[in-house]
Amino acid sequence: MLLTVNQLWGWQGVTGKRYSTAATVALICAAVVVTAPGAAYASPPPPSSPAEPTPRPEPTPRSDESLERVRKEIEQLYHDAGVATDAYNAAEEKADKQSERIVKLAKDIAEGQARLKKLKARAGAAARAQYRGGGMPDEAQLMLSDDPRQFLDGAGRMRQGEKATKGMLTELKRTQEDLRLYAEDATARWKKLEANRKAKAASKKKIKKKIADAEKLESRLEKEERERLRELEEEAALKKQSAWVSSGALKDIGGKATSEGQKAVAFATAQIGKPYVWGAEGPGSYDCSGLTSKAWAAAGRGIPRTSQEQWKQLPHIDMKNMRPGDLIIYHADASHVGMYVGNGAIVHAPRPGRDVTIAGAGSMRILGVVRPDK
Repeated sequence: MLLTVNQLWGWQGVTGKRYSTAATVALICAAVVVTAPGAAYASPPPPSSPAEPTPRPEPTPRSDESLERVRKEIEQLYHDAGVATDAYNAAEEKADKQSERIVKLAKDIAEGQARLKKLKARAGAAARAQYRGGGMPDEAQLMLSDDPRQFLDGAGRMRQGEKATKGMLTELKRTQEDLRLYAEDATARWKKLEANRKAKAASKKKIKKKIADAEKLESRLEKEERERLRELEEEAALKKQSAWVSSGALKDIGGKATSEGQKAVAFATAQIGKPYVWGAEGPGSYDCSGLTSKAWAAAGRGIPRTSQEQWKQLPHIDMKNMRPGDLIIYHADASHVGMYVGNGAIVHAPRPGRDVTIAGAGSMRILGVVRPDK
């Protein structure tokens, strides 16, 4: 086979160096001689243009059925991340409370040690006074007194002194016991704090993995497929909302918000457009329960930090009695929460990659409704 000029000009040997022009010409001549049949001489073929790169085949668009499977998988991953986020938030809330308790215990211990020091000083003073009296008991000193009035006065002081000494010793013992209990409580709190720190770390790791898996799955889609995936999400939510409305769930709902509820709704809706970030409580981003807890805090009422604790601790009400400001808890594990704003809608922080928004109250599986303001 003949080598063309272009092929030889671009040829690189094992040394990695290009051949010189003279060497290239010599190679061409050698190639002609070697490949020529008999004594005949063949002319080299005309230079050929470089081969056109093979065009990359257009990816075959996924069917809606395939995208629907992807949507459900992504939805499950974000749901799992939400469960882990609730666990993270719960551990964080417990850690905060334990830290506050440890700080208080430290103050109590410091005050107890100062009180113990004073009591020991008083006990030492009493011992020194007895030593100066020759070690003779007060009763004996009074019996030997020649002055009856002095005896009676001394007897009264003796009883007062005995009472004071007994009280001092009791207080000393109680203070020592308090210090022991404070120390034990502080140790137990430190152990719980460490356990919650580990729980937070484990939840954080799980959250990051689930979100990364979901993002990786979504990143494999083409731009048009991602747009279609979002449309499928909206269609699925609309389908659930329509079924909920058709069930007659809204028929009897018409309660009016309290003044506190109005403030909570106003705060929550003012956050529309801010991104979901797990563990966030504002002001620039929120997770689902971070939004609802901060909204009610702005209304002057503190509620639990997590959706699961909101479900456990706040009063449950029938849906027909629902009013704006009430919280709707979603999924069997109470892993999501939104605030009812009226007209069959909620404001909520959906998931990573989405912003705080208005959605249909029935667009997700409802577990129940709780009311922060009685």
